[in-house]
Amino acid sequence: MSLNLLDTSNWLPLDGLAPGFDANKAPTVQDLAGREFAARSDGVPMTFSFDDEEVQWAAAGNSGTASYEAFLVADELYYAQWHSPVEEGLAVSLILDLTNGRALYVGALLGHASPGSTAVQHDFRAGTLEGFSANGTAIAESTALIGRRVEWVYSDAHAYEHIYLSPTWYTWQCLAGPERGLADTDSNTVFEIRPGIFVFTWREKVIPCGSVTIADHRSPKAIRSHGSLFGWDEAGTKPVHFTFGAHGRLISITHHSPELDPSV
Repeated sequence: MSLNLLDTSNWLPLDGLAPGFDANKAPTVQDLAGREFAARSDGVPMTFSFDDEEVQWAAAGNSGTASYEAFLVADELYYAQWHSPVEEGLAVSLILDLTNGRALYVGALLGHASPGSTAVQHDFRAGTLEGFSANGTAIAESTALIGRRVEWVYSDAHAYEHIYLSPTWYTWQCLAGPERGLADTDSNTVFEIRPGIFVFTWREKVIPCGSVTIADHRSPKAIRSHGSLFGWDEAGTKPVHFTFGAHGRLISITHHSPELDPSV
């Protein structure tokens, strides 16, 4: 890259990243079509009704009908993603664990950055599914990724590495693609859905965008992720939203001295 990497005004906008970035996206599934789900998060109801192409939903004070994509993460574990056609500043990720009767709603809210705040904010609502037996551990924030360094390949041309630093921060570096050589440290939030399966979200401060991903880390040399990116176009006037996938490989794990462990 011939650009001055320290000049963030030259960094690629989100709509410039999209072409080809989704090459390793998993096939979508129709398993949710014809099904309705009701969940409760801290006693507050959420409802989702799927057909072959659209979802009708009411959650976290928002409702509507939108086209959706659904991905099978593991047995009876689904990731559904959509962008509201009415509220253009809202994209929704929904995790449905039908085996354990649990759900996680993540609302991505697109605004404009201000001191101390990124352009994308995430609203997390973990809960249980009505009509299902709630098994295992409740979905909750996790520090289990801290210390790990993972290589992610999104296409033959796009590769990054992530270093999970603390409950608040992670570092990314582009290893291949149009952003090669760029790196930054941004805010993140992690939830554990099942043992070894995590929702990882990040919110960038230079490029006005955020992401919601879910990844199966149970096989360290064959990690699989599914995700979405949501943010502003280069002009800062039109939302950009797309889904993607990646194959990951654990590179290393950092073990801190107990008294210096950033996870506690």
